Amino acid sequence: MAEKLRFGFYWAASCGGCEIAVLDLNEKILDVVALADILFWPVAMDFKYKDVEAYPDGHLDVCFFNGSIRNSEQEHLAKLLRKKAKTLVAFGSCAHHGCIPGLANMHSREEILKGVYLDEPSVVNPERKMPQVTAKVPEGEVTIPEFYDQVRPLDQVVPVDYYLPGCPPPVGLIEEAVKAIAAGTLPPKGSVLAPVKALCDECIRNKNEAKKMPDVKRIWEIRADPNICFLEQGVICMGPATRSGCKTRCINGNWPCTGCLGPGPNVIDQGAKMISAISSILKVDEEKSLTEPQVQELVDKIKDPVGTFYMYGLASSLLERKRRA
Repeated sequence: MAEKLRFGFYWAASCGGCEIAVLDLNEKILDVVALADILFWPVAMDFKYKDVEAYPDGHLDVCFFNGSIRNSEQEHLAKLLRKKAKTLVAFGSCAHHGCIPGLANMHSREEILKGVYLDEPSVVNPERKMPQVTAKVPEGEVTIPEFYDQVRPLDQVVPVDYYLPGCPPPVGLIEEAVKAIAAGTLPPKGSVLAPVKALCDECIRNKNEAKKMPDVKRIWEIRADPNICFLEQGVICMGPATRSGCKTRCINGNWPCTGCLGPGPNVIDQGAKMISAISSILKVDEEKSLTEPQVQELVDKIKDPVGTFYMYGLASSLLERKRRA
């Protein structure tokens, strides 16, 4: 009988949905257990630092690391697991591009802590105490992880071998990745384990090549026609700038794509790609170009540009964070 593989899972700065996605394999989780022993999974089993530190370097065949890097503990585990794993997979959008936690890069560390511990109306903090990395208590000195000023995706901290995108990764992509690991047929290192086509290429609403977007509306402002492209109805859908692989599940639920599988190949900045796509179709008719005031009026209807175009990718974009004087 062939020796079983050794897997590890870790959860850094994320919501935990990636852990649930593993369980969403349902009965196929038994295939994973038959293929590999899980030697590290803190969300499911009790592990200590010393347990992982005691492993020889490269002891884990594959570590699935979900979550971005927000504090010193997560950075420590990223570097430790990089040493202990032959193959490190950025599992999910947070590890891949920073995802929702990365939107915190619009604020400094001080602004976030002040908002949470001092300014939040529901917080009672008359002594105006702020978290400290170290503190003395009757039992001795205790430490907590240092809260960093910037959220970073995993590959800005350690080298990453593969990326499994999505918020969370679609079960089908997880299954295919596990099969490739089992068969030893993984693509070259650095690959994204998802299709290369854009989401629009597999969307049944994509019927009209000569699209035009006559207006900008938020999804709650209209009763979206499920047979017509969201963009043609004025609703921003990230499909043109987003990798396929999710089977258009949000769109099938009559909700526009928000971009969680990240950009396709050779796209440096997903948000910039989408802005470019919209600029090419933002027109009332084919014969007459919009005037500058008309363009500005439409642009002003995009109430949250960062949240719209960089919901999942701000931390890995060309912008990375809000610039300050």
